[in-house]
Amino acid sequence: MANWEGVTEFVAVAETQSFTAAANKLNTSVAQISRRVSNLESRLAIKLFNRTTRKVSLTEPGLLYFEQCKQLVEGLELAELAVTQMQTVPKGLIKITAPVTFGEQKIAPLLNQFLLLYPEIDLDINFTNQKLDLIDQGVDVAIRLGQLEDSSMMAKKLAERQLYVCGTPSYLESFGEPHTLSELSHHQCLGGTIEHWRFKNQGRTHSLKVSGRMKCNSGITLLDAALSSLGLVQLPDYYVRAHIESGQLVEVLSQYKDDREGVWAVYPPNRNLSPKVRALIDFLAESLTI
Repeated sequence: MANWEGVTEFVAVAETQSFTAAANKLNTSVAQISRRVSNLESRLAIKLFNRTTRKVSLTEPGLLYFEQCKQLVEGLELAELAVTQMQTVPKGLIKITAPVTFGEQKIAPLLNQFLLLYPEIDLDINFTNQKLDLIDQGVDVAIRLGQLEDSSMMAKKLAERQLYVCGTPSYLESFGEPHTLSELSHHQCLGGTIEHWRFKNQGRTHSLKVSGRMKCNSGITLLDAALSSLGLVQLPDYYVRAHIESGQLVEVLSQYKDDREGVWAVYPPNRNLSPKVRALIDFLAESLTI
């Protein structure tokens, strides 16, 4: 075992190019990572990393050693997963992240049900609108909305959502109902963190920059402003559907409505997905409704 000591820590630092990120990934302290790597360098009598205050990079011998050790560590992980998959009951900690409002309204109730079904699974839940680095933060599953960015991550579609543009009858009576996209320039458009609204025009997705008296990163706040007749809003169906059905809001520009977009479970690539993570993703795919 002495020959193996420090190898896992070394590979983690090499992959993340950071002692801090490696510590997060392995759920240990930076001091422990540094000590193990330093001991490994002493035992090999080789400098594996070039260290500065801002960056960690592999030396030439370090790169050669990494290429060999990476295969060993992956082999060990696969062996452990193979044994884990023999378990009939998924168990262990799952770290999951999701956007705040969607997470609180749609994901949290399902996670409660999931915990009741799997008493040997623990959840570490982080609702944030920041797109966390899954590898650096040690996240097992991230819920992402809309179009996915190109990455090495794996993804499974859980559901779909639809964007609606709507306003109150009172607002539309005062300012008129828009019938073309160009007419939005004459309206108060309550915007989120992105200044563009998405439409489909002549078969192609079209982004239109909008403006108004209010901009907010909270969908609930924008919905409340729209219900207060402060302007038009573009929000997903789970915010506005009930209000449209009750007549509190009126959908406009329906002929320009964009295609439905995905709700995704994103997770780090692995040839053998652990039973606990597979159980969670399958449960969300079966249970999530928009």
